[in-house]
Amino acid sequence: MTGLREQIADGWTQYHAAEFDTVMKALPDLIADARTVTASTDDEDRKGGFAALGKALQLAGHVAVRMGKTDLALIGLERAIDAAGRSSDPLLRPMIVNSVAWTYQRQGRLSDALSIALHAAGDIRDAGHTGTADGLKVWGALTMSAATSAARSNDYEHAAALMEKAEAEAARVTRLPQGGDSRMVSVFSPSSVRIERVRLAVQYGHPEDALALAKGIRLGKDVPPSWRTWLLLDVARAHTDLGDAAGAVKALESLRRVAPAWMQHHTLAVAIVRDLWALPNHPPGLRSLAEFLGVGD
Repeated sequence: MTGLREQIADGWTQYHAAEFDTVMKALPDLIADARTVTASTDDEDRKGGFAALGKALQLAGHVAVRMGKTDLALIGLERAIDAAGRSSDPLLRPMIVNSVAWTYQRQGRLSDALSIALHAAGDIRDAGHTGTADGLKVWGALTMSAATSAARSNDYEHAAALMEKAEAEAARVTRLPQGGDSRMVSVFSPSSVRIERVRLAVQYGHPEDALALAKGIRLGKDVPPSWRTWLLLDVARAHTDLGDAAGAVKALESLRRVAPAWMQHHTLAVAIVRDLWALPNHPPGLRSLAEFLGVGD
């Protein structure tokens, strides 16, 4: 079981590094191995197998979303929730619910995404799980997800209130009893809250606020490459919105250095470069970025 969980955790690390082909090749064996353990006659091993199966199916759901297969993702995530219910991990189901909320967001089902995220976050708090670092991380990730859904529904007051709650609670994460492998738990920290605030500021149409928030971020080791990607893309978008093409190119060049695979997979990167390419004057470095993404002449 320890080896299997380590392999699944490695899969999540590869996912956050945009190594999707590697993850997809590994997933069938991970899922099959987890299913085998669920047939164990030992109760503890069987529940551990269902926990592993839930995380593997959740990972498969995330990859499906990245491939644009949201209906397929929801089927996998429903099975992941069923597996989580047969495990002994009370945080696994709400973590997978958060993945469902994210998938709903991608489908434009913002009301559904908001509702299930808020409900799951409330259940975690009511059950007293926010007294541990892992429990607080799951609650925080759900709360930020709800804020994103509210913002995209143009309910900015609700989104701001949810982010204020998340930011106030994030400071407690490092002071609480730590759990197991952080790769298997939701991302939530003061850094991730600030990254989400930058994103929402861009969505609100406040690029100046977004850039001011971004300047104050100190990214720790707990921030995976995927989150660093979103931050740099939002910074580039904010510079573009302000008419600062050179600033946007600088942010995109940073992204190319730290997460080239993510840059090639992210449609927002392509959209920003296309917008910049349409300008009459191209700042230094833009042509190289355009060629890297297949944009331009």
